[in-house]
Amino acid sequence: MTVPSLLCENKGILQDGICICPDDWTGTTCNIPNFCPEQKPTPTSKFHFLKTVLGQFASSVERCPPETTNAGIPQASSLCNISTHSFNPPNILSCSLTLDAINEGIPGATPEEKKNLASSTQILTSIPERLTPLNITNAAQITNTLLSDQQTTETTDIAISAVATISQLLNASREILTQTLQKLSLREEQNPLLVQPKMAVQSLKGQKPIRQVQLTFFKGLSDNFLPDRIKLQVTEAEYSKHTVDLQMNVRFSEDFNKDIGFVLYDNDQFFQSKSFQPSLDTKRRVISANLQENSGIDQVQFAVTPSNDSTMSLNDFACVSWSYSKKDWITDGCTKIENHSGDAVCSCKKQKNANFAILMAFDINYQYSEELNGISITGCVLSVLGLSVTALYQIKTRKSRGGSPTLLVVNICLSMMVFYLLFILGINNPVKHIVQNVTNISGENIVPKSDHHKYSDQGPCTAITALLQYFLLATFTWNTLYGINLFLILRNSLSGTPPWFPWVAMAVGWGLPAVIVGISLGSTYHVEDPLGYRQEEFCWLASLDHEQKFSIKKPMLWGFLLPLLLMLISSTLILFYFSYTICRTNPKLNKSRKTPLKKNILSSFSLAVMLGLSWVTGYILLIAQEKKLHYILSVVFCLLNTTQGVQIFILFTLRPFLNSNPAVLNSLRAPEIGLYKKTFFLWKNKTPDSNESYKSTDLDSI
Repeated sequence: MTVPSLLCENKGILQDGICICPDDWTGTTCNIPNFCPEQKPTPTSKFHFLKTVLGQFASSVERCPPETTNAGIPQASSLCNISTHSFNPPNILSCSLTLDAINEGIPGATPEEKKNLASSTQILTSIPERLTPLNITNAAQITNTLLSDQQTTETTDIAISAVATISQLLNASREILTQTLQKLSLREEQNPLLVQPKMAVQSLKGQKPIRQVQLTFFKGLSDNFLPDRIKLQVTEAEYSKHTVDLQMNVRFSEDFNKDIGFVLYDNDQFFQSKSFQPSLDTKRRVISANLQENSGIDQVQFAVTPSNDSTMSLNDFACVSWSYSKKDWITDGCTKIENHSGDAVCSCKKQKNANFAILMAFDINYQYSEELNGISITGCVLSVLGLSVTALYQIKTRKSRGGSPTLLVVNICLSMMVFYLLFILGINNPVKHIVQNVTNISGENIVPKSDHHKYSDQGPCTAITALLQYFLLATFTWNTLYGINLFLILRNSLSGTPPWFPWVAMAVGWGLPAVIVGISLGSTYHVEDPLGYRQEEFCWLASLDHEQKFSIKKPMLWGFLLPLLLMLISSTLILFYFSYTICRTNPKLNKSRKTPLKKNILSSFSLAVMLGLSWVTGYILLIAQEKKLHYILSVVFCLLNTTQGVQIFILFTLRPFLNSNPAVLNSLRAPEIGLYKKTFFLWKNKTPDSNESYKSTDLDSI
C-alpha cells in the first residue's frame, strides 16, 4: 500500500515524508498559524506591531523622535502570546531612559517597577547594531540582578523580558549570564518553558520518580528556537533523523524525583574557546543540563545532526563540556558513541551543572575541475608551436631589427610558451581529497583545532600554481616592456632606445614576477594549510573565502589581478599613443607616401595582440552578472587567450616572412592556363579572317 505524500502548505518543504515548516507556521502540513497577525494602531493602542512568531517580542513601528536620547529605538514592545495568538498589552519605553539609569534604579524598586525596567531593558537591546560594550555590560548586570532575585523571578513577565534580553545580547559577560541561566532553569516557581529565537530555558519539575529525561529540538526552515519545536519527555522516543536537529538524553542510576533544567544556546558566543577556532559558518549549539544537589545520575547522552549543507561533510567531532576554571572546552569524562546514522553522538559523565557541546570538523565537498576540453588543448598546443617558430624566426632575422625588439619578443614567446605547457599539463589537481565516510571518524575524543578540517600540502599543485603565476606575470611584464620600448622609439625617433634599456628589461622582466610570487607565497602559504595560497579544485591562486565570496585577503587579488590591471592600463595607453602617432597625417608628405588606413589598423591590432589586451575581457567577465553574457564572454576569453600564441605567429612571423619573400607569395598563386580560341564559318562563300586569340586567367586576382 502506497502512503500518499504530504502536501506542504505555506512554503513548507517536504523532506523524507515530513514537512519542514517556516517559523510562522506549524502542524503536519504547515497549515496551523504560529504567529500573531499584524496589529495596527487602534483607539485603545497607538502602536503598530508587525506579524510576529508566537512567544517572541515585537517592536513597534513607532520610534523615539530624533531629539530624544533613544532616537530611533522602538517606543514599545509586545509579547506575542502563545495561548491567545495575539499581542499582550504593550510595554512602553521612556525615550529618555538609559541602561545606566535602569541599572542604578533596580535596587529598591518595587516588583511593578522592576517589571517596567525589565521590559525597557529588552526594548533598549532590541537593535543589536546599536549596542556598545558599555550597553552590553549594563544589560548583562541588569539581567543578572533580575534573575538572581528570588522574588523577582516569581513574576513571569520579568523572567520572560530578561531571557529575551539575554537572547539579544549573546556577547555579554559570559560566565555570569550562563551560570545565572543555569540557576534560573531550576527555580520551582519559574515558568517551565521560556523560548526566544537564540535561547530557550526548559524546566521539568520533580513530581514522580523517573529514570531518564529526553530533550529534543526539531528542525525548521530557520534555526530559531520556537516552542513547538522543543519537546521534553520522560521516556525515550525515536524520531526520524531528518526531523531532529539536536537531542539530549539524561539517564539516572536510581529513581530521580527532583527538578532538572535545560538551557539551549543557539551558538557558542558565550563559550569562546582558545583551542577551537572556527572558520566556517557552521552551527555550534550548546546544551546546559542542570540538576539539584545529590542527584544520582548515571550519564548524559546527546546527539547532533550535522549540517545538511551539500558543500560540507562531517570529518570528525569531539564530545566536550565547558570548564569555567580553564575557560575552555574539555573532553574529560566524555566519549564518542559509534553509530552509522551520520549523527554525532556523545556520552558524558554528569556533573551537577554543566554545559555540553559537540565540536565538529567538516570537509569541504570540492567540485574538482573537469579535464581540459579539446578546444582549449588544441588552442594551447598550436600556440606553443607558433611561439616556438616565432622565437626562432626573431633570432634568425634579428639583424634587420636590432637587439632590443628581438630580446623582448623572444622573452615574451618563452614565458608564454612555458605558461601554456604548464597550463596543459598541470592545471588539474592530481591529488583529490575524496570525502570520507562517517564510519571512518576517529574514535579518539580530541578537540579539533577548527570546524574546517584542513589537509597538509600534498603533490605538485602548489608548485604548479607558483610557476603558473610566475610565468603569466612574466609574460605580461615583457608585454609591457615591449610597449615601453615602442613608446621610447616613437618619442626618440633619432636616438632610438637607450643602450641601458635591454639590461633593465632583463632585470624587470624576470625579477618583478619573482618578487610578487615570493610575497604571495610568504604571506599566505603554510604546509598545514596550502589553501591560503592556492585553490583545491585546480592549481591556481586562491580567491574565495569559506563562504565562497571573493576575498581581498586572498592572493588572487593583490598577487595577480591588481599587478595585471596596472600593466594592462599602461599597455592600453601605449596602444592609444601608438595609434594616434601612426594615424596622424604629416602635411609635408605627398599622397603617395602616406600610409594606407588599412595598414595602420593592422599595425594597431598587431600591437594589441602582442600587449595581451585580450585579457581585458577577463575583467569584464568578473563583473558580468547576466548569465548569457557571462557565458558568451567566457567563450570569447577562452578562444582569444588560448590562441594568443597563434595570433602572434601569424602577425609577427608569417606576415612579415611573406612580405619579405614575394617569390614565396607568388608561388602560392594559381597557375595561369592558356585558353585557345578559333572561329569557324559554315558558309562556303564566307571567307573568315583569322580570328585566334589567347586569354590569360589569373585566379588570384579575383
